[in-house]
Amino acid sequence: MRNIRLVLEYDGTDFAGWQRQPNARTVQEVVEQAISAMVHEPVLLRGAGRTDAGVHARAQVANFRTVTAIPCEGLRRGLNGTLPPDVAIVTADDVDDAFDARRSARGKLYAYRVWNAPSRSPFRARTSWHLYRPLDVTAMNEAACALLGEHDFSAFRAAGCDRKNPVRVLRRAEWLAEEPGLLALTLEGTAFLRNMVRVIAGTLVEVGLHARPVSDVGRILVGKDRTEAGRTAPAHGLTLEHVSYAV
Repeated sequence: MRNIRLVLEYDGTDFAGWQRQPNARTVQEVVEQAISAMVHEPVLLRGAGRTDAGVHARAQVANFRTVTAIPCEGLRRGLNGTLPPDVAIVTADDVDDAFDARRSARGKLYAYRVWNAPSRSPFRARTSWHLYRPLDVTAMNEAACALLGEHDFSAFRAAGCDRKNPVRVLRRAEWLAEEPGLLALTLEGTAFLRNMVRVIAGTLVEVGLHARPVSDVGRILVGKDRTEAGRTAPAHGLTLEHVSYAV
């Protein structure tokens, strides 16, 4: 039995998220169906992260087990020939039987993008949140510093998040201009709670709009009250950029 790791890229706009669910189009189900048809056996695809509806990925990692003898490059090329245009296999390789895309992960890197310009951009509409009022990037970065390190992130998660332990380690929290008008909040950590990146992004945007002071972010973090944080930023601005594993 082989254990095959895939790195996938997808535009999440027309998906109801990663995880398979009844009566909805999901990344997991679409890719599982394509693999099963190619290897002529049912497969279970395990992903590193359960991205929500509308969230994108440049490097989602997944693995599945199969008895097929098809070489990995043949699998990659064959799957890309049958998958829909909004999802693709970037790489495929054989890995040790112990590898599990989710449990073996040691960290994730997300980017939340904001198109900060007077006019909307049709080219960026699916992958960024359009805000026409100028953002104070210096203030947002100053506020983001309070989030670095190991903390209880209860104030920055969805009300329905079922994770029992809300403590996470955030290694990087920084806003950068990727190009004129396009800002990206890069968050890197060991793991993330449901909607954690989007709540952080929404709160920091309020700081950038001078709707709340820089000091609010640290206060909210300590208070652990979700109602004190900002809005949950729209899903379409979020992209899973990278998943890290032990060397």
